[in-house]
Amino acid sequence: MKTSTNLLLFLFFILFQSQVSGQAFKLEELAGFNRLDMASFKTEIKEQHKYTFYDKTESPAFVLFEYDSPGYIYKIGKFDYTDDKSQDNIEFQFKDKKEHDAYIKAILAAGYKQTEKGKILTGENYVDYLKDKAQIRMVHPKTAKDNYTIIVFK
Repeated sequence: MKTSTNLLLFLFFILFQSQVSGQAFKLEELAGFNRLDMASFKTEIKEQHKYTFYDKTESPAFVLFEYDSPGYIYKIGKFDYTDDKSQDNIEFQFKDKKEHDAYIKAILAAGYKQTEKGKILTGENYVDYLKDKAQIRMVHPKTAKDNYTIIVFK
């Protein structure tokens, strides 16, 4: 009986872990979202990844659609700029420092080089990474309550 209980607990934790880790995205997936038009992105994120609509922001310069992951652990948004399509980007937010470190490791392993550090308008620190013409920005949270953000530009 104890063996079957342990086996069930083991299977539960494996399934739970795969559900949680399955909600984050690889760098290639984030870059792939940039190649989609907004309608395709919305369909993909809702149907394939089970994210739910969070918010829509419109300005004369861009449209932003944001979605929450199941369990509200992650948030992803797609910026679609009106005039300069090269500014289109995917913004992915998460809380875990281990995930941040894993993204940095993946960025460097993919051949990106750190190029610039600074602060965004709201005061968070960022680090830019470039590879050829591809750009990724890692934004660090101001406080422990805030999210890490990875921005993958087109």
